[in-house]
Amino acid sequence: MRPGQFLLIFFFALATLISCTKKNNEAKAELLFQAHCARCHVGPDIGALPKSMWAERVLPDMASRMGIKEGDYDPFKGMSFEEKEIVMKAGVYPYTPLLEPEDWAILKEYILSNAPDSLAGQAENVEYGVQDHFKSEKITLDDAPGSYYTFLDYDDNTQSIRVGDISGNLIEHSVSSGSTEVLHKVNSAVVDYTQLDTISFITDVGILDPSELSSGKIFRAYDDKLEAIPEIFHRPVNNLVTDFDGDGIDELVISEFGHRTGQLTLMRGLPNGNYERRILLTLPGTIRAVAEDMDKDGDLDIVAITSQGDESITILYQEEDLRFRVDRAIRFSPIYGSSWFELLDYDHDGDIDIVTVNGDNADKTYIAKPYHGLRIHLNDGQNQFTEAFFHPLNGATRFVSEDFDQDGDFDFAVISTFPDYENAPDLALVYLENQDASKFKFKPLKFEESNLSRWFLLDKGDIDADGDIDIILSAFTYTFTPVPEKFSKQWQDNNVDILLLQNQLK
Repeated sequence: MRPGQFLLIFFFALATLISCTKKNNEAKAELLFQAHCARCHVGPDIGALPKSMWAERVLPDMASRMGIKEGDYDPFKGMSFEEKEIVMKAGVYPYTPLLEPEDWAILKEYILSNAPDSLAGQAENVEYGVQDHFKSEKITLDDAPGSYYTFLDYDDNTQSIRVGDISGNLIEHSVSSGSTEVLHKVNSAVVDYTQLDTISFITDVGILDPSELSSGKIFRAYDDKLEAIPEIFHRPVNNLVTDFDGDGIDELVISEFGHRTGQLTLMRGLPNGNYERRILLTLPGTIRAVAEDMDKDGDLDIVAITSQGDESITILYQEEDLRFRVDRAIRFSPIYGSSWFELLDYDHDGDIDIVTVNGDNADKTYIAKPYHGLRIHLNDGQNQFTEAFFHPLNGATRFVSEDFDQDGDFDFAVISTFPDYENAPDLALVYLENQDASKFKFKPLKFEESNLSRWFLLDKGDIDADGDIDIILSAFTYTFTPVPEKFSKQWQDNNVDILLLQNQLK
């Protein structure tokens, strides 16, 4: 064999070997991705984050959750000894690596080679008009600059707005008289309040910022008397008060948002006034739970949303002795930032549909994301849900649904706590006017008042008692993500705590 022929054959064999090795690595990487990146939640779309975010923010934490040390990343940085102990016991970061070093290298290369350099960000194919359905009224509750309201609720019976603030004050503002009074004072931020005939429940988050420590409390208020139930909760943000078993005693379903750990807890009401604690879900990021008979068997079920890790809408079907069967009805990518949901019969076919918003952007990957927005999920009658409509909106965090124009279908008002300040800062508050429900045709409208403050919560009600439904927004100007200086200064100068949007239909 001539030397030239030998070299030709050698390089051909080498190229074939390299090609086969590359294909084998790609096949192995796909298997590794499915096995480890979709082990605890829906496998994320690699194209949903740019390469830089994967490399600098996501992959180091992802490695830690597989027991692998990635560079100088320390998942316990900033934690107290007590928090570290909690996380270690929970097994969030395993001691023994789940992957061999060479397999982690293959998986990491696979992700980075398939990730885009950048995202499209703000949707450009949506044209907004300017709404003229609502007239605004600004309310300032105090003289202190800035607004730090962590709870909002409108009471139709008393025509009053109730807000909770970061300092633990539960405040009531009368719309008719304009008077404001503090109803109760607890230890830290008020995040929920339920008023019944003779008793009220106040949820104190404990620690507002991300933490593994549990110091949240549920207070019971009887007239001027205020007492905390003995249990302590891990950053509770929602308390559903309902008599699930029909014995005349209310249960409490508490969304313990937590941080890396968290849960959904049932406090079963006992005749002596105490509670029996049961854990329904062991997932962090639970935001809200709603009671509804989803399977139409006469018993109330629970529908809950979780927003960290396994982002999902979960239906917990009630069975005997207040036991619940868990069904993940809708699941989202772990980077969506699920924030809120409502149950409604959108298509008027007799079953319950689900509307969600995704857009919590106060995390490791703070960029504009084209998959943020409002989604309508239709029920097939068997509690199987299909996404039928999506309206993109960066940073969408809350919404209210109502037939605001009284034409027989649902319209939506949506707030974005994390708008795309660079490209669309005026989309912090939008209105989707339903023009053809069966075809999911909505007219998107924006508000001139969009940037009066940073909107955090909203509710609805007939605040002027004229027969149509109005919208109420509350502000939270705490800077937990980057905000252009002109807006932060504007919010301080405006000092708008509450914004009333009065429906002009009547």
